Amino acid sequence: MPVPYLEGNYDPGSSTPTSGGSSSADARKGGHRLEQAAQPAPAPLPMVSGLPAIWATTLGRSAIRSSQVLLVAALVWLVVWAGTRVPLVLTPVLIALILASAISPAVRWLTNRGWPRVLAVGASFIVILAVFAGVVTGIISLIRHQAKDLEARAVAGINQLHEFLINGPLALNDEQLNAARSEVQKFFAGGSFGTDALTGLRTAGETIAGMVLMAVILFFFLKDGDKIRAFLIGFLPDRHQPTARLAAERATIVLGGYVRGTAIVAATDALIILTALLILHVPLALPLAAFVFIGGFIPIIGATTAGTLAVLVALVANGPAQALTMLIVLIAANQLEHHVLQPLLMGKVLNINGLVIILALACGTMLSGVVGALLAVPLTAVGWTIFKTWNGHRAPGPEPINPDKPGSVV
Repeated sequence: MPVPYLEGNYDPGSSTPTSGGSSSADARKGGHRLEQAAQPAPAPLPMVSGLPAIWATTLGRSAIRSSQVLLVAALVWLVVWAGTRVPLVLTPVLIALILASAISPAVRWLTNRGWPRVLAVGASFIVILAVFAGVVTGIISLIRHQAKDLEARAVAGINQLHEFLINGPLALNDEQLNAARSEVQKFFAGGSFGTDALTGLRTAGETIAGMVLMAVILFFFLKDGDKIRAFLIGFLPDRHQPTARLAAERATIVLGGYVRGTAIVAATDALIILTALLILHVPLALPLAAFVFIGGFIPIIGATTAGTLAVLVALVANGPAQALTMLIVLIAANQLEHHVLQPLLMGKVLNINGLVIILALACGTMLSGVVGALLAVPLTAVGWTIFKTWNGHRAPGPEPINPDKPGSVV
């Protein structure tokens, strides 16, 4: 078979023709193209959680963290702002949530012993409402029937203390004391404290409506608390739901332990003060003890502030010696509360620095008066518990950047 004519040289031992002077140049170009094809593609830029590696620098991480802090602060501000606009709704919800956390162990105890869920919830609900209504009615009755006498003796005690500060060994300036007294009276009577303390409780109708709403919400929290929690957690991504469930369980434990521990501490303080008042034959012992019990639900300053009223009444009724004795009893009760009762009952629940508690009380009082002061500390404890749980149980992230491994991530 004849060989077809091809331009260039032909090697009989090869089936590939060559093309004269351009053959070497074409071979070099072909080899260069083969080398380019053999080289690996450039490695992509390292990614940091789906973002370019520039965010792995100190400045980038600081920017990310600052943005997160600003976002959380804006969200908290939005929640607080919305809550202050609807106190008649938010306050019953928070109180019902706290009470439900405190009562849930009783419901669990009954259901574990064979009680139907609805019956256990109904029994616990009726008992807590009866106790709550009895305590509130008793305290209001005591204070209402002796309010004028209590106010008169408190004012007399303040005046007597005023005279002692002027004419006693301290010899303070009368004008300075009068100015300080007027500022205090203005603060409590016409200032922001008086306005905020009555927010949401301006009329009897609002008070009754809030209590009824709180009772209804409390019943549903006790009956369907697990379903409500699962419904809310369902909005989160699947990888965050286990951590959210753990945070919710720990928050419930913290709230329940706080309420039970605070109630025991407040009752102990009130019992100590009542015993001292009865021994010293100080009038108005029961209403004064009721004030101490109410103040006990405000940590650090509540029981001490309420006990100061008992010291003033003792000063007017029985003289300086009895007032000094009452003051010593008050200090002893305060030390017992802070160094024995609270560490024993709430050591693991209220693991918050005292400065944080004071700041929370100040913010709560400014936002919602007495109700805010009562709710500030438990809500702060819950927030801290959720933060610690979330920060300590993060979902495993991608591997850190390895300079020797292209495409590795943080």
